[in-house]
Amino acid sequence: MNDREQRGLVIAAKCRIVCKGGVWSVPSQSGTGNYVVDLEPENQEGPRCTCPDHELTGGKCKHIFAVEIVSQREQYADGSSTVTKTVTIKEEVRKTYRQSWPDYNAAQTHEKERFLSLLQDLCRGIQAPPPAKTGRKPLPLADAIFGACYKVYSGFSARRFMTDMRGAVADGYCKSAMAYNSILKVTENADIAPILKSMIQESSRPLSTVELDFACDSTGFMTTRYERWFDYKYGKPKAKQEWVKLHFTTGVKTNVITAVVIKDKNAADTTQLPDMAKETRKTFKIREFSADMAYGSSANFEAIAATGGMGYIPFKSNATGGAGGLYEKMFHYFNFKRDEFLTHYHKRSNAESTVSMIKRKFGDSVRSKTDAAMVNETLMKVVCHNIVVLIHEMYELGIEPVFWSEKNCNELPIGAG
Repeated sequence: MNDREQRGLVIAAKCRIVCKGGVWSVPSQSGTGNYVVDLEPENQEGPRCTCPDHELTGGKCKHIFAVEIVSQREQYADGSSTVTKTVTIKEEVRKTYRQSWPDYNAAQTHEKERFLSLLQDLCRGIQAPPPAKTGRKPLPLADAIFGACYKVYSGFSARRFMTDMRGAVADGYCKSAMAYNSILKVTENADIAPILKSMIQESSRPLSTVELDFACDSTGFMTTRYERWFDYKYGKPKAKQEWVKLHFTTGVKTNVITAVVIKDKNAADTTQLPDMAKETRKTFKIREFSADMAYGSSANFEAIAATGGMGYIPFKSNATGGAGGLYEKMFHYFNFKRDEFLTHYHKRSNAESTVSMIKRKFGDSVRSKTDAAMVNETLMKVVCHNIVVLIHEMYELGIEPVFWSEKNCNELPIGAG
């Protein structure tokens, strides 16, 4: 007896399941309404349920098992019936993961000082382009990016952040205490985006011996800008908040982000996977790469295979193996060994955890108003997230991060050294 059948037994024993018009209404255990189960649908083999589990896997879900149990009736001559229920209830044991509380507490209580030290080391690899021969001497680019990233980490506005900036200078983490408008100007500089991406890659490098399995996804960050128009149909103005869309790849064990892409907010998810897989492969060995249905395409399976990994992307209900090649092989694997396939695929849930970590700690919106600044602020959130992940792994795994080793210097973008 599998887990779904066991849960179906529990639902049949505890819930009120009603038959109306030949279909059954089964209460959702999460309390969000009912699901409809049809044991004999037209033009389809096997029962059907409206729950996400059945729509994804195509197999029997716990609601279908529950209805099959309840529908076993013994009919009498007078038209009455008796429901025969044979129920064996087994208490479901939720899988838990042990937390090393001493390591967690140490990482949390020393996070800020460790963060400043690691951010300083990460910014040391940045070299500014040659200054102009005339005019005012510019601030060191490393200090400017340090201040901008530290501001994002603090969560303060540029003006309120100045106390922390002066403290960082006094403690020797950077050379000059820049003004708040200087921090805003460096954030608005579109040329630092490649540098921030290289910092994301470098901050993930110390975990290259830990991570082998990866997942990709996308998420949005709200902005303070609104798109406004007049709706002639309803005769009134309307507004829609704009947002920045971040495509990312994350390790499923530590939640470190290994590659990012920021394009137009309406850019499709599926076309971003090959570049992110290729970028991740520069630093990590890829064993598994999982993504949701939005990334399902023959090109993406081939792109993952080109990095040496195996892609676990579920197929839509109308998909076929007609494309041939690796796509066809994975399609048959998905259909004939679905439980095994989904065991690998569900590692993708760690991508949701990564999004939650970033937004809970650094916010789900950006303060910037220009396009370049919104992109840079989003990238800085990822840099800060990776450093925080590193701090936790320093205490739990005992690693000592070293950035910008000599063998990696040739991977720096233009303007960094």
